[in-house]
Amino acid sequence: MAEKKWWQKSVVYQIYPRSFCDSDGDGIGDLNGISSKLEYLKELGIDVIWLSPVYQSPNDDMGYDISDYRAIMKEFGTMEDYDRMLHKAHGLGLKIMMDLVVNHTSDEHPLFVESRKARNSPYRDFYIWRDGKDGPAPNNWGSSFGGSAWEYDEATDQYYLHLFSKKQPDLNWENDAVRKRIFDMMTWWCDKGIDGFRMDVISLISKVPELPDGETGKNGYGDFTPYCANGPRVHEFLREMNREVLSKYDLITVGECSGVTVEEAKKYASVSGSELNMVFQFEHMNLDGGESFKWNHKKIRLTELKEVMSRWQTGLKGKAWNSLYWCNHDQPRMLSRMGNDSPKYREVSAKMLGACLHMLQGTPYIYQGEELGMTNYPFTSPDEFRDIESINAYQELTEKEIFSHADAFDYISYKSRDNARTPMQWDDSPQAGFTTGTPWIAVNPNYREINAREQMARKDSVFHYYQKLIALRRQYDIIVYGDYELLLPDSEEIYAYLRTLESQTLLVVCNFTEREVGYDVPDGFAKKEGKVLISNYERTEIPAVLTLAPFECIVVLYGQP
Repeated sequence: MAEKKWWQKSVVYQIYPRSFCDSDGDGIGDLNGISSKLEYLKELGIDVIWLSPVYQSPNDDMGYDISDYRAIMKEFGTMEDYDRMLHKAHGLGLKIMMDLVVNHTSDEHPLFVESRKARNSPYRDFYIWRDGKDGPAPNNWGSSFGGSAWEYDEATDQYYLHLFSKKQPDLNWENDAVRKRIFDMMTWWCDKGIDGFRMDVISLISKVPELPDGETGKNGYGDFTPYCANGPRVHEFLREMNREVLSKYDLITVGECSGVTVEEAKKYASVSGSELNMVFQFEHMNLDGGESFKWNHKKIRLTELKEVMSRWQTGLKGKAWNSLYWCNHDQPRMLSRMGNDSPKYREVSAKMLGACLHMLQGTPYIYQGEELGMTNYPFTSPDEFRDIESINAYQELTEKEIFSHADAFDYISYKSRDNARTPMQWDDSPQAGFTTGTPWIAVNPNYREINAREQMARKDSVFHYYQKLIALRRQYDIIVYGDYELLLPDSEEIYAYLRTLESQTLLVVCNFTEREVGYDVPDGFAKKEGKVLISNYERTEIPAVLTLAPFECIVVLYGQP
C-alpha cells in the first residue's frame, strides 16, 4: 500500500458562499456568515471546507468568472473577513480548500482588458484569439452555456475563445508568462495559509493547437470536448504546477476533469504525487444524459451506476485515489434524483444514499444541505432561474423548437444547477434563517420541515446519521483503505458490495427502491458474528435472508482488526 495521506481519511464539505449564511441582511451569503457557522461544521465532524469562489467577480457565472484573484468579492466581505474566517477555521481544526478557476478569467480581468485593446498588445497572447473562417467563427465549437464558443471583437476584427460564457475568455496556457502568473497567485494563497485547491475544469486547459471543427450536435454547434478535454499538454502543465507550487506545501488537491477516463485519472491523481491528489469524474453524473445532454427526465439505472462506480473503485486501486460525491453546486439534489424526496421516504433514502457513498474507497464530499436531506426546488416559472446555464438553455431549447416551453421548463426545473443553490436551511424562521433580507434566490418552502436546528435536536435525523458516517470513517481503516468487490451486479434494486482489509470484511447493502426486497446474505457471512456499524432502520443483527425495507441500508463489519 502506498504511503497514507491525511486527505485520504478526510471528509470534505462544500460551501456555496452565496447561499450558505448571510450576516448583513443583503440577501447574499458572505464570509462572516460562514465564520458564524464553523462550529456547526465542527459538530458535523468534517475535516475540510471547500469554498466555491470568493474572489472579486462580476458574477456572470456566480463567481466562476474572476476579475481579481487576490481580492474578495465585495458582496462576500473583505480580505480581513477572509483572514478571520481562515484563522477561526484553523483554530477549530478545520482546513480550507479554495476553488481555483484558471481555465478562464472574467472579461473584466485587467489582463483581458489589455489583451483586447489591440492585436499587438503585449497581453494579446494571454488569451486565445483567432481570425474568422467560413462560418464566420474560427471553428464550429459551441459553448457549454449555449451559443458559439467564439465571441467577435469588432475593435480588432478577431474572435476570442470562451468554452463557457462570453464573459469567461479562456486563458492561453501555451504562454509561459500566463502559467507563471497563475503559479505566483497560487503561491500567494498558499503563503496565506490555505490548505488546498479544488481546480475548476482543469482538464480543459490544454487545447489541440489546430482547433478543428467538432461533431455537430442538435444545437447546430460542434463538440469541443475531443480537442480540449485531457488535451495534449495538460499533464505537462500540471506537473509544472506541482513542481512550482503544490509540492512545496502540504495540500489537498482535486481536479474537476470533464471527459476523464480511469486511465487518464491514473495520470492526474497518480500515487507518485506528481500532479494532483484526486479528480472529480462525471461518468456517474452523466448516466441520465442522452441526446438532449442533461435536459430530460431520464432516471439513472442502478446497474449502470454500479458499473461506473465499481470500475472507478477497482481501476484506481493502488494507482490513484478516488473522490466520492453525489452532489455539488453544478448538480441537482441527488435525493430528488436517485432517492425519494417525498415526506414518507425522504429521510431513509437520504441516509441510504449517504451510507452507499461514504462506505466506498476515496475521499467523500458533502455538499451543503446534503447532510439535512435538502431537496430540489419546486420551480413554478422560468423567471425563478438564476443560473446562466439554465436561463440560456431555456431560451435556446424553446427558440430552436427542440422542446416546447412546457417541456423545456419541466426538464430544466428538474436538472437545473439552481436546485443546489437555494439557501441553506438553518431553522424554521423566515427565509430559513439564511438572511434577514430578501434572498438572491428563493428559499425552498420545505425549510419549515427540513432545517438544521430541528435535525440537530433529533437523534434519528439525517444530520446525526451523516455525523455517524463521518465518525465511522475516522474509526475504521477498512472504510478508508479496504479493497472493493461488487455483489449482485445485475440487480436493479440492490447495491451491495464488500470491503476487505486484512482479516476484516465490511458488507454494505442498499435498497434503492421504495419496495421491500429480499436479499440472501453471501455464503460464509450468514453464520458469522457480524457487528452492525450503521443502519437506517435501527437493525441490530443480520439474518441469513434479509427482507430489506424501502430504501434500507445496512453496514456490517466481520472479523477483528
